Parts: sequence; C-alpha cells; structure tokens
Amino acid sequence: MLKFYYNAAPNPLKVALFLEESGLDYEPIPIDTRRGDQHTPDYLALNPNGKAPTIVDGDVLVFDSNAILLYLAEKTGKFLPEDTETARGELLSWLMFVATGVGPFSGQAVHFRHFTPEPVPYGQKRYNYEARRHWKIVDERLGRHRYMLGDDYTIVDMAVWGWGTRIPFMLGDDAMADYPHLGRLMEEIGARPAAQRAATLKDRHRFKAEFDDDAKRHLYPQIYADTP
Repeated sequence: MLKFYYNAAPNPLKVALFLEESGLDYEPIPIDTRRGDQHTPDYLALNPNGKAPTIVDGDVLVFDSNAILLYLAEKTGKFLPEDTETARGELLSWLMFVATGVGPFSGQAVHFRHFTPEPVPYGQKRYNYEARRHWKIVDERLGRHRYMLGDDYTIVDMAVWGWGTRIPFMLGDDAMADYPHLGRLMEEIGARPAAQRAATLKDRHRFKAEFDDDAKRHLYPQIYADTP
C-alpha cells in the first residue's frame, strides 16, 4: 500500500486531492511540524528537505508535491492532458509555474503576514506583491479556459487548488474578489466529494494546535540558530 506522509499544509493537500480523486489505496501518516516530526532521522531518510508531503510506493520514493502529482498521474494515467507534445509542454510549464512561483511566493506572503517575530514591512510588501502577481496570471489563464490546461481537469488544477484555498489567509479576507475566475475554480473543485475528503483528512490525527516557543523552534529554526 502506498504510504502518504502529510499534514494540513497546502502542498500535502493537493496530493491528498489526487489520491482521493484517483481511488488509490493509501495509508496516511501524519508529519506534525509543530512537534518536529519533519526533523527526525527516520523522516529525513525519506525526505532530506524535511518537508511534507512524501510518498513511498513500493520501492519508489518521491518527495516534493508537484513531483508526486506528476508521478501519480503518470502511474495511473489519470488527470493528464491529451498525449501530444503541445499538451505536454503546457502541463510541464504550468505545473512548474505553481512549483517555483505560486507556491513559494504564496508561502512567503503567509509567513510575512502572520508569523514573523516582528513586522518586516519590506518582506510584507515584496511577497504580498509577488503572490498577487502570480495569482493574477493564474486568474487570467482561467478567464480564457475552464481549467488550467483547457477543457479537462488535471493535476495542474489540483496544484492550484492546494494553495488557492489559502488566499483569504494569505492576502486578506476580501482578496478572492480580485480573482473571480480562480474563485470559480475553487468553488467547483471544493464541491467535489474527493476534495471534501481531502480537506478533512487532517481530522484523522490530532495535530498540535499551539503555536508556542517549541513549535516555533521546529518550524523556524533559523530564528534560534547561533550562526547566520
């Protein structure tokens, strides 16, 4: 059975969506970052970056959420565009756009808005601007197509959904109004039974809720490091 190491963050969420949509049999294994599970030797042996998600599929180990989506889609033949070079180019371009742009800038926007030890105005301004710029590109794409790759629901939409669900927390309660086409996609995917199951997967385990000093040490070790 496939093992899925996860938590409630956006990147594991999009993999959970694929697993639920595809019907693959899997074992969810929680990685509680506020308790430091990501820093244990056993987990670092699977994922040297110490992040979730990770999957172990027999002899195959894959970490990084977008790599996992691509691996599972190719393994199952599901949620991929048509098999042409043109479609493959679009798939890789938009999937990597989420991996290298949408995800990192969105994550930093959340961090500088909510979790820095003291306000950092430049960081807040930079990452708020860049997150909004990336989401505007997504919204414009969805203004021209029903889904990110055209008429078919694919792993790129799943990758977008994982982070898109956090836009109010990321950019403000009213921010989704700036992205009407993205909002339409979020509502459509959110209504899918698989998405509802993925969203409640976190409830199977008791993740630490307290954001205390111990949690901060696990999440942001650089704050407590003795060296730069």
